[in-house]
Order: sequence, then C-alpha cells, then structure tokens
Amino acid sequence: MTIQTVATTPFAGQRPGTSGLRKKVTEFQQPGYLENFVEAIFLTLGDCAGRTLVLGGDGRYFNRQAIQTILHMAAAHGVARMLVGRGGILSTPAVSCVIRKHGAFGGIVLSASHNPGGPDGDFGIKYNIGNGGPAPEKVTEAIFAHTQTLTSYRISDAPAVNLDDIGTTTLDGMQVEVIDPVADYAELMGRLFDFGAIRALFQRGFTMKFDGMSAVSGPYAKAILEGVLGAPAGTVINGEPLEDFGGHHPDPNPVNAAELIALMSAPDAPDFGAASDGDADRNMIVGRGIAVTPSDSLAIIAANATVAPGYAAGIKGIARSMPTSTAADRVAQALGVSCFETPTGWKYFGNLMDADMVTLCGEESYGTGSNHVREKDGLWAVLFWLNMLAATGKSVDQLVAEHWARFGRNYYSRHDYEAVDAIAADGMMAALRDKLPKLVGQTLGDYRVALADDFVYTDPVDGSIATKQGVRIVMLDGSRIVFRLSGTGTEGATIRLYLERYEADPARHNLETQQALSGLVAIADGVSELRRRTGREQPSVIT
Repeated sequence: MTIQTVATTPFAGQRPGTSGLRKKVTEFQQPGYLENFVEAIFLTLGDCAGRTLVLGGDGRYFNRQAIQTILHMAAAHGVARMLVGRGGILSTPAVSCVIRKHGAFGGIVLSASHNPGGPDGDFGIKYNIGNGGPAPEKVTEAIFAHTQTLTSYRISDAPAVNLDDIGTTTLDGMQVEVIDPVADYAELMGRLFDFGAIRALFQRGFTMKFDGMSAVSGPYAKAILEGVLGAPAGTVINGEPLEDFGGHHPDPNPVNAAELIALMSAPDAPDFGAASDGDADRNMIVGRGIAVTPSDSLAIIAANATVAPGYAAGIKGIARSMPTSTAADRVAQALGVSCFETPTGWKYFGNLMDADMVTLCGEESYGTGSNHVREKDGLWAVLFWLNMLAATGKSVDQLVAEHWARFGRNYYSRHDYEAVDAIAADGMMAALRDKLPKLVGQTLGDYRVALADDFVYTDPVDGSIATKQGVRIVMLDGSRIVFRLSGTGTEGATIRLYLERYEADPARHNLETQQALSGLVAIADGVSELRRRTGREQPSVIT
C-alpha cells in the first residue's frame, strides 16, 4: 500500500455555492473530477496531522464510491482519524452533531439536498468547519482557487474500506471509525425535548405519518419516532434510503410530498404529518387539511419555545433569511429579543449562533433549526412540533389559528421558475436593479412602495459584507416582493419570486393564499417583465 501522486488538470466551474459544489452525477464521474475538488479541500486545510474529520452522505447514487475516494485521499494527506457513518450514511444535521460532539476539525458532507438523485440526477459535496456549520466564503473561495491551479492529487492505493460494520480499521496509518449514524444525534434530541411527554402522547392513541421521501431521514425517524418514542410501526413511510429516492423529488413541500398531503386531507387523516428531504435538513409540518408554511413554523416554534426542556430558559434571539416572511419578527418583538435578517444560506447563521446572539433560525425553503447544531435540522423541527402538541394538548390547526389571532397572518408564497436560460435570468435581474431607485414612492396597484433595494448584509459579528443578495420591493403596509437567483440548481438558472402580504384582521385569515397574493403577483410581473424576458407563462413550482 502506497500513496500515489496522480497528474491532473483543472476542471472549469468548481466554485462552491451556498451549499457546496453541486453538479450532475455524470460530471462527478469524470476521471479526476471528484478527486480534484477533494484535493482542493485538503490543500485548503493544510497540515492534517493529528486531525479528526467526519464523513458521510445522504445515500444517493455515487455516495459509496465517493466515500471510498475521500477516505483514501484523507489517508494520503495524513489525516489521523475519520469518523464515517455506517454504509456511508450521515444526515447533514447528524454530521454537524458528530463534528461538535467529538471535537472534530471539520467534516465532508456528500449531498445535493433536495435535488433529484440517481444515475441521471445530482450529486454534491461540501466542507463543514469545526463549529459543525458550512464553510464560510473565505474557505470556499480558497478551495475554488486551488481547483484552478491543480497539477496533481494524492491518494492511497489501499483496498476499499468495509463501511457496513461498526468498528475501527486502519487505512495507510489513518484510523477509520465506522459509527452508528443515528446514535449521537438521537442522544442530542433526547436532551432537547420531553421524550416522556411525546411517548405518552402516542400511548394515548395520537396518530402520525412521517414521509422520509426514500431519503436519509428514514433511519433517523424510525429509530427515534417508532423506536425511542413508541409510535406505531408504519408511522414512517418511504423510510428506506434509496439511491434514486425511489423516483421522488426529495423536497418536502406540498407539491413533491403529494402522498403525505393526500393522507392528511383524507376523512380519516392522522393527527399530525411531517416530511423531510434528501439529506434530512429540511422539514414540512402538516395538520389535518393544513400545511404550515416554513415561515409560520419558525414563528410558532419561537412563540412556544419554552415548552421544550432544551429551551425552557427562553431564546436569545431569532435569525431568518431575507426572503423568509416577517412573521418571526413579530414574535421576537413580543419576546423582547433581536431578530436578524440574513442572506439565504445557513452559513450566515453560524456567526450569530457562535456569538450566542440567536437561538432559533429559519429559511422559507423548509429549513428550521437552532443552536444545537450548525445546520438546519428537519427531524428536530418535527420533534419540536410533537413537543408542542404534547405540552399544549392542541392540534396543529389550533396552534396555527391561535398564533395568527395573536400576531396576525403573513400570507406567503414562493414561485420558482426552474431551468431558465441563464442569460435571460441575469438580464431580468440587471434590468430590475436599474429600476430600483425610481420605484420608491410609486403607487403599484393597491400598494405604495416604501423601499426598493438589492439586499446587502453586514455581519454584526465579524463585519463581513455580502452584496446582491436579492431584490426587495417593500410596500408601506409591510407587504413584500422579493426576487432572487438560486444557487442550488444544476441546470440553467432558477428564479425565485417571494410574495408576502400581512393581514392583521382575524376575519380575513382564511383566504386562499394565491388569491390573497394575486395583486402582488401582477405587480411583480409588471415590474420585472419576468414572463416576457424568460418566456415562462407559469412558475415551475408554487409553494
């Protein structure tokens, strides 16, 4: 067994986005493509002697092969110890948990999150730092810089590592410890939530369906919900991780989780429904006949946080991404804590949590979490809702209705235009930015514009500045239109249009969401010329 130095040349386009490097599986399968990016990670880390790293992924196609490659390259770079999930499996929040519990230097996550899997699907890789969160921009830019100048990579020629049995082996002097992917995470959840109360809830006949979407959350949900908490067998559906997610698009929203929505809309619907995504960091909460928006979920969790033992002392603050509705802002004001508005990307919450400025965080894209790890956490959010239901004795729709009655309702929706011609999308955004200075004070439909800008964020902890984070058009009554280009797709450009209308009057809290937002939809198209510039008459997905 020796360390090989393999000649290589750079690949174009290996700049990590907000969630690492995501490309088609076929791109990653090119000889040297994965190796180049991993080499760039290790060059950025520098001397790895004595360091422990964590490694795992969501089980999608190419996961096991990539795990072997990374292990053999880690050995070649002198890493002392690798903690890897059995079968190559670790959910994204579990990676963060393991990094933090074991004091690891960092970790490598293999996932394209909610993107489709399979031979023709997507694959992704990102590096998480020692706090358990995604690498900041200075690290990802250093990785990208290395990808542009590589002439070789180093890799061990040792035999493949057995990933299916828990235990420790040695690979060219590096200790490889295959761990139970669920154990550390389940232990942490048991400290945060009142498992006794939730267990009693199920014992009283409470019914639930959790849709694992044939992705990585299934083993975690089965172990905790059906195992530790005693939910009946069959509570978890689509609970076996599959390389192609069983053909599912593993994004937990009412469109892609149609099976769950149908179950929760039936006359004999369970009391509670939930779903998670490809790598288990997103969540959807569903009651009988009601899908809770992620923005409302964050706000409701914040308003009821003290029911969970891990948050009994109250919360320090809330952080939300800029496109997420302002529902959480009203809760923060009532609680007398700060609410921070950040760019999209969980890495922006890390500094705030490390500085103990916030406890809860959320994004409109079905991501909710807290300072227990440095990633959003799908099953954590589901357990928080179960804890609220157990503590209050109320149903999901009761909790939502009471929250709206107290704080008002933020009608909210996201319209995604996927695989748009990139030139057309960039042109639309550029033209929109040019219009911004003239929009303030204008009357658009039934609204008057109070603010129009391209969101700039100054980190209150380290002073770093992020620009061009999304175009905001804010009305005098607080209603908002936001445009943003997403960085999570692998084909063309994805335009995200976010729409928000605040309604204080409880008598008007039962409008159909798209009807309530129709005036803002018309204004958004008129200002942006989206249909004319992209040729798209309708969004690809509305959530």
